[in-house]
Amino acid sequence: MSVDVSAVIVTYNSRSVIGLCLDALQRYQGEVSREVIVVDNASSDGTADMIARDYPWVKVLRRATNGGLSAAINDGVAASGGAYIMQLNPDAYFESDVTTPLSRYLREHSDVGVVAPKLLNDDGTLQLSCRAFPGYSTALFNRYSLLTKLLPGNRYSRGYLMADFDHAAERDVDWVSGAALMFSRALYDRLGGWDAGYFMFNEDVDFCRRAHDAGYRVVYEPAVSVYHSIGVSQSTSSRLVVERHRSMWRYYRKHLRSNAARDAVTAIGIVARCASVLAANAVGRVVGRRRGA
Repeated sequence: MSVDVSAVIVTYNSRSVIGLCLDALQRYQGEVSREVIVVDNASSDGTADMIARDYPWVKVLRRATNGGLSAAINDGVAASGGAYIMQLNPDAYFESDVTTPLSRYLREHSDVGVVAPKLLNDDGTLQLSCRAFPGYSTALFNRYSLLTKLLPGNRYSRGYLMADFDHAAERDVDWVSGAALMFSRALYDRLGGWDAGYFMFNEDVDFCRRAHDAGYRVVYEPAVSVYHSIGVSQSTSSRLVVERHRSMWRYYRKHLRSNAARDAVTAIGIVARCASVLAANAVGRVVGRRRGA
């Protein structure tokens, strides 16, 4: 089926949050033809059954195992017919039509491969959602790093997070959050899809980087707003901690690799950071259990 926009949502135990997203998609159809595809990554909370029962107009793809976010996005796009793909997190929602203006933007700007709306927290405050490409200092100055928390005004963190502009104007950026973005099928086909080697984390950075390398622009468009309940789909599970660091190494190998000495130092640093986070989480769980005893 050929439609203007295919909305693709990947779920994993998202039953408690996806209702707002699907309700918004149903309520704000806009002027474009559209389909909605949910790819469920083997949820154990009944997400897929709930959607099939309560939202019969949604196409639900059930994966037998959780193969990660990028692989599921590719499954959703393969099952879609839209000229443009709206990728949404299940914890994203909106209060006006977003598919029409974003698809119109891509249609009117053939050199743009990815366009993303302004993201808002649940209370309506700005959620920083566009970034500079990560480099060697990003491990120390990313959104969750200790230095960023202790010194939020430092120029390295603000530079990476692109915190020094008001986010009220349209702007070309390096990359945008995968929580809500739209891309053209032409770009998707040219890039060969999302890199399924990323289980979770950095897949959006990689996709935008490859879009730039292919000669496309990535644009932040604040005239369109989407709410994102940040953290709902996050976890401190050991597996996701490991996957986050595997993704760091994969991105480094693809886009930043230089000489053997620097590669070795980088690998050691990523492994050490992973080990320290796992240890800190383990200590936190022990302390939590003792307090609850």
